[in-house]
Amino acid sequence: MIHVLIVEDSRISREVFERELSSAPGYVVAAAIANAANAEIACMKNRIDLVLMDICTADGESGLEAAARIKRHDPQVKVIMMTSMPEHSFLQKAKAAQCDSFWYKETDDMSLLEVCDRTMRGEFVWPEKSPRIMIGQAYSEEFTDRELEVMRALAQGLSYEETAEALYMSTNTVKYHVKNLLQKTGCHSRIQLVAEVVEKRLILPNY
Repeated sequence: MIHVLIVEDSRISREVFERELSSAPGYVVAAAIANAANAEIACMKNRIDLVLMDICTADGESGLEAAARIKRHDPQVKVIMMTSMPEHSFLQKAKAAQCDSFWYKETDDMSLLEVCDRTMRGEFVWPEKSPRIMIGQAYSEEFTDRELEVMRALAQGLSYEETAEALYMSTNTVKYHVKNLLQKTGCHSRIQLVAEVVEKRLILPNY
């Protein structure tokens, strides 16, 4: 039997995942919790072969950080990251945390059970890219990596000068990127731009 830990802050989603895995041949849900901060302890207290880890969990705890701790402690445990958020950096961060697979809850063509089966067979199941969303008049894939870095810094509350220092560029270069972003999106100000990328979950400053 494959023993599963579910980490999901939504009670309804947690119960749905638990029912789906419990009814599937070869799986048993060993524990289901809401907060990623408790995931490593749950792995130590129970025999766990597979972790289904939400990225944004209760009390603002990061599933990415919890996944990295679990993989460091026991690399044999399989970890599938789950999210409904289109945050552009999540795929890269999940790979850096040595996670095995990644599943978008609401947009992925594959079922959760299929991702679990393939992961337990030793496959690495990853979407090619994060979900496409509109920011003003621009699609999310139209932004360069540097523009995304600038938007993230501004979303974290940094000034132009602080952004320039953090990203090792001049203040004029930061302003140049912001000007291009405003032109691409049709936003009228930096504040409007930042508000939209955060509201649309393209950038989640705390994750």
